[in-house]
Amino acid sequence: MTTVTPEARTQLRRQMRRARRALSPLQQKKAAQALATNIRRARLFASAKRIAVYIASDGEIALQPFIELCWSLGKQVYLPVLHPVRHNRLWFTQYQPDTKMSLNKYRIPEPHFKRSHITASALDLVLLPLVAFDKEGGRMGMGGGYYDRTFAFTQSRHGLKGPKLIGVAHELQKSETLPIAPWDVPLNGVITDKARYKI
Repeated sequence: MTTVTPEARTQLRRQMRRARRALSPLQQKKAAQALATNIRRARLFASAKRIAVYIASDGEIALQPFIELCWSLGKQVYLPVLHPVRHNRLWFTQYQPDTKMSLNKYRIPEPHFKRSHITASALDLVLLPLVAFDKEGGRMGMGGGYYDRTFAFTQSRHGLKGPKLIGVAHELQKSETLPIAPWDVPLNGVITDKARYKI
């Protein structure tokens, strides 16, 4: 990991977003299926009952095959919802095949907020989108800080049980030297369509 500079983060974000957007629909579909297989093989998946996912956008690796796997196994699936009061934080709403969705201010689909929701600490496993990662579990997000603020509590739990934070991405989003900021919440691991890191 290298010393963080705003310029380095901006340049890396642009590079990685461009690379993942360049993938064809067929490449995206194959990557999503491979990712689902890799997550299922991870030990922490078997014991997880409440799992947070996301709806892919901007070339992010899709989780739909994994979501359907969770539904078939009776696991509870949750999507992030922008918190209406706490700035730049997330709540999580259960996601089912018949869940009604609407676009948030970023044009990303999310469940209607009126549905029942839970706090981040109630989750067992969280699959986080990312722009870039390194093999040590470093994650660079989109820059809004939503996940970092929401899961900052995991850094001060002193061994208490909390959700496992797993970044998911295309393998091509791996960076050998990732500029990390002090507020970046470390991950328990990363899973891609090709490999698992720290898991």
